[in-house]
This record gives sequence, structure tokens and C-alpha cells, in this order.
Amino acid sequence: MKKALKTLALSVALIGSFASAQAQVTEQFVALPSYRVGPYAAGGSGFYGGIIDYFNLVNANGGINGVKVSWEECETEYNPSRGVECYERLKTKNGGATMVEPLSTGIAYGILDRIPQDKVPMTTLGYGRSDAANGKVFPYVFPLISDYWSQAAAMIKYLGDKDGGVAKLKGKKIVHLYHDSAFGKEPLPVLEALAAQHGFELIKIPVAPPGSEQQSQWLQIRQAKPDHVILWGWGVMNSVAIKTAQRNGFPREKILGVWWAGSEEDTVPSGDAAKGYTAMSFNTPGNYPVLDEIRKKIYAGGKGNLADQSRIGSVYHMRGVTAGILFVEAMRTAQEKFGKGKPVSGEQLRWGLENLNIDETRQKAIGALNMFPPVKTSCDDHEGSGAVKVQQWDGKKWNAITPNWIVGDKALVRKLVEESSNKYAAEKKITPACMK
Repeated sequence: MKKALKTLALSVALIGSFASAQAQVTEQFVALPSYRVGPYAAGGSGFYGGIIDYFNLVNANGGINGVKVSWEECETEYNPSRGVECYERLKTKNGGATMVEPLSTGIAYGILDRIPQDKVPMTTLGYGRSDAANGKVFPYVFPLISDYWSQAAAMIKYLGDKDGGVAKLKGKKIVHLYHDSAFGKEPLPVLEALAAQHGFELIKIPVAPPGSEQQSQWLQIRQAKPDHVILWGWGVMNSVAIKTAQRNGFPREKILGVWWAGSEEDTVPSGDAAKGYTAMSFNTPGNYPVLDEIRKKIYAGGKGNLADQSRIGSVYHMRGVTAGILFVEAMRTAQEKFGKGKPVSGEQLRWGLENLNIDETRQKAIGALNMFPPVKTSCDDHEGSGAVKVQQWDGKKWNAITPNWIVGDKALVRKLVEESSNKYAAEKKITPACMK
């Protein structure tokens, strides 16, 4: 009798264990090595807050064909070594992570070689290693919407158009004032190639992170008398740059910020010094039905991720919502191929990310028409767009000043992507090929 009871108890335990394992894989788990403290907290909290708000909205609406999205955060403080630790900790949680988004070029580089072995796709939305746009070499990396090389090319096109055409840039001076990190150095191949092509002088001036002291850099700029300054900053560096430029008498209209230097958290602390300042964006400022739905269904029920509700629809929050949309659409796309109503594996989600097609019709259905450019990925193109806009701060809010999406010298960018990715493939003994 005792033996029978013991066997029954063991069977129940095994069934319970199996049921628990089954429960773990009924949700689509995403790893979020995030940062909400430190000098870059504003960007991290807004971006990850937007992702989580959208995930909560999708779950509130019944999930993706019934599949709920789950996630776990791990604080990295934007530190590459901590980011790698967080990735290692999260990748085996909840039945295994099926995607990771670190929002840090340094962390992305740190886990670049690990993710194909782990079969966990990584998105680098608007940042990271630009040559990862070549999916034949980087099958598990997705620099979605627009990478740094596409943005740098679009910046030069915009500055050229502003001066009357790119030919007018010949003989002019453009300063690249950059965060002295992998992030700040990433656009240099494109900027250097375009300087050689169009005949402008590129002056490179690094700023030691976090960038709270820039007096010597702006003295250099004042002495150089450049025609344009590209501010490739992040966090506190941006408001310090805007205010220091004003103190040194440099016109804000001649400064063009990277999209990580174009948020309310960069301009509001800068006060009047920021009025008229421009920056790049892969979102169009404004309100959208999807944001209203988040307010109504998530924040009204006390489930919003941001403590300050005035940040809903802000630049970083909208960027996070955009990321959430792309992730969910990739999950939906993967389910179409591998089976509706069940979570997809990391390998299957990789396929979904590689076969995205979010056109204007799909954007409208989501409630995000024109919030970001249409995105269509493929094995050759893990970026999916490359289009950007320029926005300007009017003292209270951001406004798009380019009505249409801008695309820079796409042929040049693709040439550099091919050269750089093929060099990486040779170093790592990778045979470039499309995955099925």
C-alpha cells in the first residue's frame, strides 16, 4: 500500500512538474536587459516603458492569437559587462528567452557572438552594429527600421539639401561631436566616406562619457567655425552640449542631433537654449490611436509602466511602443508559418523578424499609421527601411519639419555593409547564407 501511495505521489509530482513546464511555454518570453538608473535612465525608462505598455495592451486584448507575451527586466545601468551578465541570466528563464533587446551598442557587441549559438534573436532598434543589416552574415541580429549608417547618410543628405544640394557641402566644415564609445564611433565609416565623396572637412571631437563637461570641446568648435555640428550624444551629454553651445555663442540652428539626442529629456532641461534645435527621428511626433488605447486600457486601469503619465507619447516612450509593435508583428508573422495560437521558438521568431511586412495598411490596423516608416525585412535586409525624419523643438514640443521620410545614399551604405560584414564573416569563418 505504502509503495502504491509512493508511486502515486511520484506520478502526481511528475504530472505537476510537466504541467508547470507546459505552463511556462504557453507565453512568449522576451528578455529585457534594461536600465532605469544612472546617467542614461531617462532613455531606458521611456523606451522599455513603451515596450511593456504595448505588451500589456496586446495581452489585455487577448494576446497574439491567444498567446500572451511575458518578459523580465534585468538592470544593466548601460554597462556592457553587466549587460552580458543580464543576458546570461535571462536567456534560460521561463522556458528560454525567444528574443532580446538591450538598447546599448556596447551590450549588443558584447553578446553578438553568443546569440547565434543560443538561437536567441537580438533586435537593435536604431542602434548597434550597422553591418548587421546583412542577414546572410548576422542571421540573428536585426537593426530594425534604421541603423546608424543609414542615419548618418540621411543626416548628410538633409544638411546638403538645407544648403542647396549636397554639392554645396564642398569645402565646408562639419563637426562630429560624439560620445566616446562604440555608439559614438559607429557612424564614422559613412561620415568619412561621404566627406571624401562630397569634399567637406569632417572634424571629429570626442566627449568622455557621460559628457557632463564639454567646455574644451566647444572652444575647439568655436575656433574651427564649422558650418554644421552633428551632436552624436546620449543622456546628460545632450543637454550639456545644447547649453554649452549657447554659452559659446554657437547657433543651435547649426546643430543636428542623432535620434538619441532628440527627446524631451534632452530639450526640457536645456530651457530656452534648445528652442529651434533639430534632431533626427524614426518616429513622427504626434498622437496616435494606439497611444490613446494605451491610456484608456492600461493607464486608466493602473497598469501603466511609467510613473509620470505626461511621458506617454514622448519620444522615448513612442520609440518603445514602436519596438513593441515590431516585436509583436514578428511573433504574429512567425505564428502564421509555424502554427497559430502557440508560442514560437527563438529560431522561429528569427524567421518572423526576417519576414516582417508592416505596410501602411497594417500600421492603420494597429492604430499607428505614419508613426514610423513602413518596414519590410528580408535575408539581405535586416534593417527593413533606412528612412528617417528631422524634427525641431519649438520650446514646448517636437514637430516634424520634413513631411516625407528621408533616405540617404543607400548604395554607399549597402556597399559599406557588404564590405564590413564580409570581413567579419572571413574573420569568424562564417559562410554567408540565408537561413530557412
